[in-house]
Amino acid sequence: MEEARAYEELRVGFTAAVSHELRTPLARLLALLESASLPGVDREGLLAQARGQVEEMSELVDDVLFLSELESGREVVALGSTPARPVLEEVRDRVADSAERADVGIVVDAAGARLPLRRRMVQVVGENLVENAIRYAGPGATVTITARDRLLEVADDGRGVEEDDLPRLFERFYRSDRARASRGTGLGLAIVKHVVVSAGGQVDAAGGPGRGLRIRCTFPAP
Repeated sequence: MEEARAYEELRVGFTAAVSHELRTPLARLLALLESASLPGVDREGLLAQARGQVEEMSELVDDVLFLSELESGREVVALGSTPARPVLEEVRDRVADSAERADVGIVVDAAGARLPLRRRMVQVVGENLVENAIRYAGPGATVTITARDRLLEVADDGRGVEEDDLPRLFERFYRSDRARASRGTGLGLAIVKHVVVSAGGQVDAAGGPGRGLRIRCTFPAP
């Protein structure tokens, strides 16, 4: 009964958080559409902004559904092992346009490494970590993706985060004050933690203002 009550509290809290996160882009979308009906406005610009709000909501829904799949056990996280370098190089190539727009460089150092995750899970973890770094590291930063057997680390030399924020980075929907001004669902690092912990591993964050951010995922020996 205690476990059932705890689960129900978690479910209600998660539902409320999702509703809150959807309310903001919905309100912005409504305001943009109302503005588009006014005379003399830049309708193309407003429609482009509206499209961005729809894309943000779509990303949030996708992340919520994926996290739900992970927690319900329908996704097998650890299944065999995967050569890390090809997957991480694909991740680098996939986010190349975003990195260029943000003026962020990406380096992959993963020769010969294997990770105890399904290929898709390596991709999910890598993409979420790298996209987080691109979003918040700042112009001129370099993001280094390092993989060794049973270790995956994404570190940047950018602006960093407040040390008080480090323990909360993996909470669902948590954003630091600076991060609130940036686009993002607030679920990326929560998904990373869930995948890593489900595979028996651990995840931690280190850094500080002006010292960049390093997120390290470690997995147990077989």
